[in-house]
Amino acid sequence: MKVSVVVPAFNEENYIKDCLESILTQTVSPDEIIVVDNNSTDRTVQIAKKMGARVVKETRQGMIHARNKGFDSAKYEIIARCDADSRVPVDWIKRIKFNFENYDIDALSGPTIFYDYAIKSQLPVKIYTRFMKLLLRGNQTLIGPNMSLTKSSWLRVRNFVCLDDQKVHEDIDLSLNIFRIGGKIIHDNEVVVKISARRIKENPSSFFIEYPARLAKTLWINRAHKTI
Repeated sequence: MKVSVVVPAFNEENYIKDCLESILTQTVSPDEIIVVDNNSTDRTVQIAKKMGARVVKETRQGMIHARNKGFDSAKYEIIARCDADSRVPVDWIKRIKFNFENYDIDALSGPTIFYDYAIKSQLPVKIYTRFMKLLLRGNQTLIGPNMSLTKSSWLRVRNFVCLDDQKVHEDIDLSLNIFRIGGKIIHDNEVVVKISARRIKENPSSFFIEYPARLAKTLWINRAHKTI
């Protein structure tokens, strides 16, 4: 079972090196690393190429378009995704392969923790995932910086996912569309991905006000799904 890693990136020269280093130093190596350049004007592309990643271009701006380009470009049967400011644990790929080889699942996710914020506890994400599981009638949801799914599942849902970042949380929308096709998502709580808290620090009102509002939009758009 082979794994493609997709990293969407827009002007991430300050973060992409650490992210790729964490992917390159895995105990079990990924079979390819794809960095999706979403119109970067800094040194993101140069750094990614220097570190051996395959760089693909997506000119339509936005996380969803960049994610989709990366997923469509992936060669292998398992697609893993993290953010450009993420730092994945050394056994990330190993645990991804283990889960897909041992469980009948369509997608996998796990917890995150901030590496540059005063709060370095898993408690916030645990509260969030429990709330979402309750909201989605027992179904787990994907967490963007720590997700993976089968290529076959992606091909089945790619024409249904919302393309507007302002309307949905892309990871929740993707989760709901996986449920639409009868897919199963599980969490591996042993694999914790470190992420940056820059969105909270730089624009707290967006994180604490806009994010919940977009969650409501995501659920409303997907209201026909039996999971809500």
